[in-house]
Amino acid sequence: MSDFRYLSDLERIDSPDYVPTEQDILRARAPTTGIIEYPFNLDGVVFRMVDVGGQRSERRKWIHCFENVTSIIFLVALSEYDQILFESENENRMEESKALFKTIITYPWFQHSSVILFLNKKDLLEEKIMYSHLVDYFPEYDGPQRDAIAAREFILRMFVDLNPDSEKIIYSHFTCATDTENIRFVFAAVKDTILQSNLKEYNLV
Repeated sequence: MSDFRYLSDLERIDSPDYVPTEQDILRARAPTTGIIEYPFNLDGVVFRMVDVGGQRSERRKWIHCFENVTSIIFLVALSEYDQILFESENENRMEESKALFKTIITYPWFQHSSVILFLNKKDLLEEKIMYSHLVDYFPEYDGPQRDAIAAREFILRMFVDLNPDSEKIIYSHFTCATDTENIRFVFAAVKDTILQSNLKEYNLV
């Protein structure tokens, strides 16, 4: 579990009859290795989501495995703007995410795939931005300090600007994975995006 909030719950978690709460489950994390498929039903529409590892050591396992996928959901942790890679102490995690995002959206195989950008952990960004200044890691940022809205809009623009195709729309959502209502709303919007993309592909709209 990667959240320091658990320190205040150690007694509860250490209890012999401990049963994880919904928030415990949502906050538990483990790195993805390999390729994992999650089929799920959303309002009567069945989706197949394929989760892939983002670490450098994992990419070679999946980057060549996909062709003509309907949509790409790319997840960025907003709170990682001041963090370094596990693989390299000299490289910024968000810079690495930007490089991977550009690689993916320019791959010929994904030319006709819709791209949905999840900017996650907006709640952690709101906390961190109060003491860790974005400009210290991205000198081109000229917005106000301690302003989470300005910071997340700047981060969004950094990723959107990597898109070389002016006709390709990057659909973006600011998310908090532990907020179930937020995620429910976002996935409803994602479903509409995917369905509209399919209709356009087959000239039905």
